Amino acid sequence: MLNRNREENYEFIVVGGGMAGLCAAIAAARQGTRTALIHARPVLGGNASSEIRIHISGADQSLKQTDYAEGGLVYEMMLDNKACNDDFCYSIWDSVLFEKAKAEKNLTVFFNTVMYDVETDGDRISAIYCFQETTEMRYRFTAPLFADCTGNGTLGYFAGAEYRQGSEAKSEFGEPTAPEEANNDRMGNTILLKAYDTGHPVKFTPPSYAKKLTEHQLRYRVHSKTMKVDASMAPDPEEWLRLSACSCKAVDYGYWWLELMGDGDDIIPDYEKIRDDLYAYAYGIWDHIKNGGDHGAENYALSWVGALPGMRESRRLMGDYILTENDILEHRIFDDAVVYGGWCVDLHAAHGLLDFDLLPSDCHHFLGVYTIPYRSYYSKNIKNLFMAGRDISTTKLGLASTRILGCCAIGGQAVGTAAALCGKYGIDTPRELAPHVGELQQQLLKDDLWLPLPFKNTDSDDLAQGASFSASSTSKGAAGLVANGVSRKIGDDYNGWTSDGIAAGGERLRMSFGEEKKVSELRVTFDSNFAYPIRITMSQNRQDQQRIGIPPELVKDYDIVLKRGGECVGRYEIRGNHQRLSVTAIEPTAADEVEFIFLATNGAKDVTVFEVRAY
Repeated sequence: MLNRNREENYEFIVVGGGMAGLCAAIAAARQGTRTALIHARPVLGGNASSEIRIHISGADQSLKQTDYAEGGLVYEMMLDNKACNDDFCYSIWDSVLFEKAKAEKNLTVFFNTVMYDVETDGDRISAIYCFQETTEMRYRFTAPLFADCTGNGTLGYFAGAEYRQGSEAKSEFGEPTAPEEANNDRMGNTILLKAYDTGHPVKFTPPSYAKKLTEHQLRYRVHSKTMKVDASMAPDPEEWLRLSACSCKAVDYGYWWLELMGDGDDIIPDYEKIRDDLYAYAYGIWDHIKNGGDHGAENYALSWVGALPGMRESRRLMGDYILTENDILEHRIFDDAVVYGGWCVDLHAAHGLLDFDLLPSDCHHFLGVYTIPYRSYYSKNIKNLFMAGRDISTTKLGLASTRILGCCAIGGQAVGTAAALCGKYGIDTPRELAPHVGELQQQLLKDDLWLPLPFKNTDSDDLAQGASFSASSTSKGAAGLVANGVSRKIGDDYNGWTSDGIAAGGERLRMSFGEEKKVSELRVTFDSNFAYPIRITMSQNRQDQQRIGIPPELVKDYDIVLKRGGECVGRYEIRGNHQRLSVTAIEPTAADEVEFIFLATNGAKDVTVFEVRAY
């Protein structure tokens, strides 16, 4: 009989393959760490996958402050998707994430693999036990470091990590939006649906279990092309108008407000009951739209209804620091910042759809960003446990902003990079990495995970930091700004160089060292124009904001010429680039000058470079 029990050992194990877990696993693997990603589902991406289909939002606040869009791995994946998926096909998006994970030689992904138990040794995790249903295989995984990217904090919970649920009282942290008394309210779970215009009338017959809803019950939830928005009687007229404008009276996609938290003390054991109720309400909403009056949907037919609810809130694992609403609203910049956020404090009605007299969301808006400290990404009492995603160390109101997918993804990248640094220094406790947090920050910046000032590139190994720059032409910015330490435009600070057109033979940017330097890697960060989103989405409104194909501002073709004493000692051709961060590994070469010859963009008339690095 086949032995269906296996032992697996890695340097780093990530449990949960949503955007946070995927980014954590890839980031660690790219730094040379033997990594396992344990994922209970058949496709990667979690809430952003084809199974749930939440689009990736972030600190740009849906184009309100575009300079703050998340970069790094999550943006790299979205650019890969943009290069091959103009029709917003979620199966192709699944394939992009699959390919990205499989490309990493140091990463092994275990799909359809559920963690069901944890072995601890005092205050450390020594092993986890998993079952892969498709192969009937039982695994015991061991590693010095683990990351809980399950969303629910399941790994931490099984290991005995400190955690919180529900809302803190205002007296604990002095958060302005906190309730006077602590409570167990949670933001709920949601399933989405998608419809399309057939061009002719279509009937809809609801299933027997569909729950009936009235127009009065749905009066604060936009669900109609013909809906009249009367703000005068709304609980919060300004917020109601904003929600109405964001929804654009669409009937083809939604509905994020189809949300339930269940009736029990813990939303996790109630998951299946909530799923059944969400399913019944989803068909009830569509029945109301189709058969409950004129909603402008006569020609619309359903094409997809989700069966796997996306979760907003459950457990929050406690770290050495608990991020609060005050940190967010005060735009706190922590010395050990490794991630930033910018989404509003987005607090949903506790009972979701069933809070008929409340707006579905009460969003406390602000401009700018805040940071999240490294201390919020590892467990307070389980010594070898990282966490990333919506289970990081925050209050409920902190979670209301940090839970957004873009923030979760860059948090995952920070954790994976931190795990790799722990390996470099022989550290098996995330807390012990604190003296090296500056190095962690510099590696994140190097990998295009931007952090707000005062953080900037001060990497002493970057040869570009001491180089001089010149360009064949300039229409905006200056050649030298490509080494000023900031890799994107922020407000009026351009932080880059833009050519004046593209001359025959290409536009040239020269980096001169003044003496011979050994060069083995060159990194160029291009403009991709964050003012245009590139995320996969089912929303027609969000699709209409996008452009077809790869961002035209990205440089497509360029050459790198290494020179010594005016003579060419190496030449590399890069063709078909579609990434914002273009990394070229070269044969170690002694050179005193590097010339970049930019031959073509993906459509823009000028070349824009925000950063050049040389190693």
